[in-house]
Formats: sequence, C-alpha cells, structure tokens
Amino acid sequence: MSDTLIRSLDLIEPGDLVIYHGSIRGLHGMWIAIPCPCQICRAMDVLGLPDTRFALGDPWGELPGPHHVRRESLTRSVASG
Repeated sequence: MSDTLIRSLDLIEPGDLVIYHGSIRGLHGMWIAIPCPCQICRAMDVLGLPDTRFALGDPWGELPGPHHVRRESLTRSVASG
C-alpha cells in the first residue's frame, strides 16, 4: 500500500504521531501511537476483530500515556508526514 493511499485513508500506523481527543481530558494532545500490548487487545487483534486499540507514548518520554485507546479517539497528526 502506498504512503499516499495510507494518508488518504487517515490510517494510523505504529509510530505515527496522533492527537488524542478521547475521554481523558487531561491527556488530550500529541502522542505516539503504539499497538496496545495488553493480552486482551492482542487477542482481539489476533482474532481479526476490527476494534484495534492503541497505547499512547509521550514523544518526549516524560508522561505515561493511556492504554486501550479506541481509533475514534485519535486523529493522525499532519506532522506524521
């Protein structure tokens, strides 16, 4: 799949910068998207369920980020290129 097509679909890939706008208001802002490493989220992925969840990492390494984040709570940052 080409980079242009991925960007046009607004897909989030591991390592992309994203803007979190979910239910935890104090954590809204820019994060790095990482596939959620918990057993439940990994099992859902292995089963092919479409509800991919993410763990969010702080780009500056200062804050712990939220886990089990739904795709709907994220917007791919234009800074991801």
